[in-house]
Amino acid sequence: MAKKKKIDLRNLEPEEQLKYEIAGELGLLDKVMSEGWKSLSAKETGRIGGLMTKKKKEMKEKLQKEEEERESLMEELL
Repeated sequence: MAKKKKIDLRNLEPEEQLKYEIAGELGLLDKVMSEGWKSLSAKETGRIGGLMTKKKKEMKEKLQKEEEERESLMEELL
């Protein structure tokens, strides 16, 4: 029987951090930590994936908006 790997939530890739963060928001983090991702239903994993996509899209739009504002400000200064 294989040993379960201990997950360090502070040392994850950004996308993995987002996945765990959303699982926590949905009240599924304890289940994931004790039983693993395989213990989630298709509905639960789909919800996590959907929210990840939504948050990534929002972050991308926010960065684009900030970049446009920065460029506009630079043009005004020149």
